[in-house]
Amino acid sequence: MSNDQTTKPAGGTAHDGAGSEFLAFTLGSEEYGIDILKVQEIRGYEAVTRIANAPEFIKGVINLRGIIIPVVDMRIKFQLGTPVYDQFTVVIILNIAGRIMGMVVDSVSDVTTLTPDQIKPAPEMGSAFNSDYMIGLGTVDERMLILVDIDKLMSSGEMGLMDKLAA
Repeated sequence: MSNDQTTKPAGGTAHDGAGSEFLAFTLGSEEYGIDILKVQEIRGYEAVTRIANAPEFIKGVINLRGIIIPVVDMRIKFQLGTPVYDQFTVVIILNIAGRIMGMVVDSVSDVTTLTPDQIKPAPEMGSAFNSDYMIGLGTVDERMLILVDIDKLMSSGEMGLMDKLAA
């Protein structure tokens, strides 16, 4: 089992130049993508336990097989209108630097492999979505994915979810 190919995920990784896999999801009318290697699982939305004095975008916490994890509603975080929770709403369970957390999105569509030449730099827009958290824009035919640096976003000071790791 010393052969490197036995442990390398199919489709390559973000570092080998062959192509990176992104989980595509929607928020409002836009489609976003995050590194598939950060995704632990995808679950249907379920009621969360609200935490007093938490920022509005932190919906609360859920018990995931004995682990209490925070759940962030990205529609509230990015100020994309009033969230609606229906049968398509999902929670993407992420593993960021060993910390498990959930991210509520409108729906998940597919896993897309993008080659480096399909990823364009993100323009400066000065919007609610800080371009510091963008890897770029992924283009496949007429489709465009806003690629999110989920590590940077979830570990940012304003999210307040990773403070314990910095100590």
